[in-house]
Amino acid sequence: MIVALGLLATVMASCMGLLILQLGLRRVFAVAPQLQASVEEPLPDTSLTVVIPAYNEAGNIGPCLDSVLTAQPPCVDWQVLVVDDESSDATAELAAACAARHPQCSARFSLLSAGPRPALERWMGKNWACTRAMEQVHSDWVLFIDADVQLQANSLRRALRQAMADQADLLSLAPRLTCGCLAEWMVQPIMASLLGLGFPIQAANDPDSEVAFAAGPFMLFRRSIYERIGGHRVLAAEVVEDLALARMIKTGGYRLRYLLGLDAFDLRMYSDLASLWEGWTKNWCLGLDRDPAKALAAAGVVVLMFSLPWLLIPVAIGLWLALPTAQGWCLALLAAAMVAVVQQLILRLWNRQRFQLPIDYWWLMGVGGLIVGAIGPVSVWRTFTGQGWTWKGRSLG
Repeated sequence: MIVALGLLATVMASCMGLLILQLGLRRVFAVAPQLQASVEEPLPDTSLTVVIPAYNEAGNIGPCLDSVLTAQPPCVDWQVLVVDDESSDATAELAAACAARHPQCSARFSLLSAGPRPALERWMGKNWACTRAMEQVHSDWVLFIDADVQLQANSLRRALRQAMADQADLLSLAPRLTCGCLAEWMVQPIMASLLGLGFPIQAANDPDSEVAFAAGPFMLFRRSIYERIGGHRVLAAEVVEDLALARMIKTGGYRLRYLLGLDAFDLRMYSDLASLWEGWTKNWCLGLDRDPAKALAAAGVVVLMFSLPWLLIPVAIGLWLALPTAQGWCLALLAAAMVAVVQQLILRLWNRQRFQLPIDYWWLMGVGGLIVGAIGPVSVWRTFTGQGWTWKGRSLG
């Protein structure tokens, strides 16, 4: 009976955690500012360069570049620059082939090879490619997007108009996450929910708050301000450069706008379990302030909320069969576990309604929770030892 009572208390904690998560998400997204809808107005008399840094993005660069080159013109003068960061695959060739399919865009497209990184300097992630791109950018505005992004036709126009209307120096959009493989269906809906709850949207948009946040896949800068804060060059060794840039904008007294862009562009972060594992073990601890206690505790909470209820269903049935004198408690345990499972389904249904994220494989969220539970300690280990801490095979240690 003591065992059943302990397990019952644990699963009730799971139910409470899921309830807090659902209520928190509804509260956050009820007041979150969103990218304004498209309006028919004359094109603004300004200039924009869309920069796409790409390293081994053969699977993504074509669809991404297609979505950019076929976009509605955002302004009178705009250009697209793909920067190949010494890819070992066919990224550059596929980018050139994609541009060739759009001959009407040949005047605005260019492909740049970033070249080798300085031997005596430490450059992380896409900082080198972005820095090399800015040597050629002279437009009023510059937009950095990742190669795993696909834009809606009016996204560039809407984002630029809002940045100008809001007098923003940096406008960043939160994307709609999409899934394409089983590993993503197990993990990404959980991560999307956690990120949604943790989005400091109101504080990030409050000039009086020190909180700064931006999403790296879509960052639109006023070029003069980007150069004034030093851009990616001063962040050469920074792994999480998007948050660092956002902080530099705010601490410099410039205007940051962070908005929901769920209907503006889609982001598919990972193509398989290996890349998902590499990506989240890179980011998990960093995203939790590089604090090992936070990283481990957060991973444990995910297991508690998403995995434990599924594990306790067969346990409750087994205890009911093995302990006839405690069958009432075992039935209560089974009922509570089932309630938590239903809460997970309700969470996925809300995600479908709010983010257009299907409920495919929702019943594998328990496995996804275990994967996240393992990501936590591995991320702590890799972040602090540098062992196995990589992104797309490049060492971060």
